[in-house]
Amino acid sequence: MKAITQLLTAASATLFAGSAIAETLAIGAPLPTVEQKNQDGQPIKLAEAGAKGYTLVYFYPKADTPGCTKQACSLRDSYAALTDKGVKIFGVSADKVGSQKTFKDKYKLPFDLLADADGKVIAAFGVPTTLGFAKRQAFLFKDGKLVWSDLSASTEKQAEDVIKFLATP
Repeated sequence: MKAITQLLTAASATLFAGSAIAETLAIGAPLPTVEQKNQDGQPIKLAEAGAKGYTLVYFYPKADTPGCTKQACSLRDSYAALTDKGVKIFGVSADKVGSQKTFKDKYKLPFDLLADADGKVIAAFGVPTTLGFAKRQAFLFKDGKLVWSDLSASTEKQAEDVIKFLATP
């Protein structure tokens, strides 16, 4: 019953919010200047965090659901390979801080998850939503500029797709 109530609340908020979604970021676009709390309630300023090196910002619909777990665990399992290439990772969903914390701890995710319950980050990236849930997408920035995006991001192969892009000359 709780899940149904949450779904109806999200649907109502989406239907009646009246806020426009920005266009999807184009290659070369700057990392949006947006701030959101991570799973520990600490504010993260994405543009500052991603000013140097590579920064992957990936979006998923709902913490601790099958596809979202596969996507996060793909990045967790390849975390060493990604960080060896200088990649910082941020996961984003419309979940609240507590849900992100539980998800991170349960699957031992070594990167921050942003709790975007008010949709600021989702809107700044132009990520489409359905009933308040973000579409699965990924954006890779280098020194604060978008160099790669995956607008239909994979669940099980998210890390593989990023590593493949980084290996291209």
